Amino acid sequence: MDAKEVLWNKCLETIEIQILPENFATWFSPTYLKSMNETSATLAVPNHFYRRCLSENYRDLIASALEKVSGKKLGIKFFIESEFIEENKTPAEAIADNLVPNRKAGSTEEHPHAVNPRYTFSNFVVGTSNQFAHAAAQVVANHPAQKYNPLFIYGGVGLGKTHLLHAIGNTILQEKQDTRVHYLTAERFTVDLIESLRKDRMPAFRSRYRPLDVLLVDDIQFIAGKERTQEEFFYTFNSLYDSHKQVVLSSDKYPKDIHDFEERLRSRLESGLIADIKLPDLETKVAILYKKAEFHQKPIPRDVALFIADNIKTNIRELEGLLLRIIAYASFTHCQITLELARDVLKDFTYDKNKNFNIPKILKTVASHFNIKVADLKSKKRSRDISIPRQVAMYLSREYTKASLPDIGRQFGGKDHTTVIFSYKKISGLVSKDNELARSIEQIVKKIERG
Repeated sequence: MDAKEVLWNKCLETIEIQILPENFATWFSPTYLKSMNETSATLAVPNHFYRRCLSENYRDLIASALEKVSGKKLGIKFFIESEFIEENKTPAEAIADNLVPNRKAGSTEEHPHAVNPRYTFSNFVVGTSNQFAHAAAQVVANHPAQKYNPLFIYGGVGLGKTHLLHAIGNTILQEKQDTRVHYLTAERFTVDLIESLRKDRMPAFRSRYRPLDVLLVDDIQFIAGKERTQEEFFYTFNSLYDSHKQVVLSSDKYPKDIHDFEERLRSRLESGLIADIKLPDLETKVAILYKKAEFHQKPIPRDVALFIADNIKTNIRELEGLLLRIIAYASFTHCQITLELARDVLKDFTYDKNKNFNIPKILKTVASHFNIKVADLKSKKRSRDISIPRQVAMYLSREYTKASLPDIGRQFGGKDHTTVIFSYKKISGLVSKDNELARSIEQIVKKIERG
């Protein structure tokens, strides 16, 4: 990895935490830093469509990220890889040219497969929350189309699904560079389809995806409710599957939980292996922070790592984003990274993220989710349909509020603090084994976060 690629990867780290995951994957995955001097940086993009979008929507963000990483104020220029292509070609056709397999896959000059070399298995931190998905992804990477086809990885936003998809692609390309691998988001597939329909070039569209050896599709839930896109993806999937080609998909939901989805497509997604990624536990979050700090060559004390990990209960992307904020602040102010500095940098964020969580709201949301009454949660009833929701509510009260154990017990109808501890430990153990319960907790948390 040369100096330009290292610098651009760090720049992408900064950009990624500031925009939506699907936008980052769609617009930044195919880019790389072609050249840089004292006054400007030139980014390589696939086509005119990308240049226009990045220039109009992300130029200032790119300039800011480059300044933060390089320490220089630089003008941003764009180099179109496909300049030699006739100007009247559509964005969809330009994407097709990027799929030509005889280019050097994985070279620093071009990334026709859109697989991001930053994401590998070696820099993926494995914990109890993601070990099943990680193991399944490795099997697929080492034996494409032989086991677990399709592989469907699901979990909340920012938990590592995209990382695993790219890691699969990188491993396969490293083993055999001429393998026809392509990564894209479901949104990009939809955009490509719309352009192809508009220009009446569907044969070219189909010839781009159906000859692939490996198709990696991120955020497949995006095509929910889009009948034409679902139909085309269904036939694309069938063509690849029947040809014994590997398909890997990710989603923020279990297939059965994706609404407005054709049953025949849902059935296809469920026909292979389904692996979930849950919220990481404290130890995994600390390990992720150490790994990220090592990448930035800024080691952090354990008390700082524990403080960040304990305060961020949403996802890995936010965890890494806050670490980057602390590192940047320490660098700009020439200070050591200490617990006091971390508290100062994160004080507003930790307050904002937890402001919607209080025990009455948790009780109300849990009761609504499980279709019972708040009074049931506070009662002494021990039937499973009451006891499990009660334990979930206690778990969330302990995890997301600053209430003491005795205070939590009092708000649950005068329960003893040992009951709260028991409930917390029980649910903590169950979420790594019971996928349905884990999904319920994630849905409850999202409802409360939305206010």
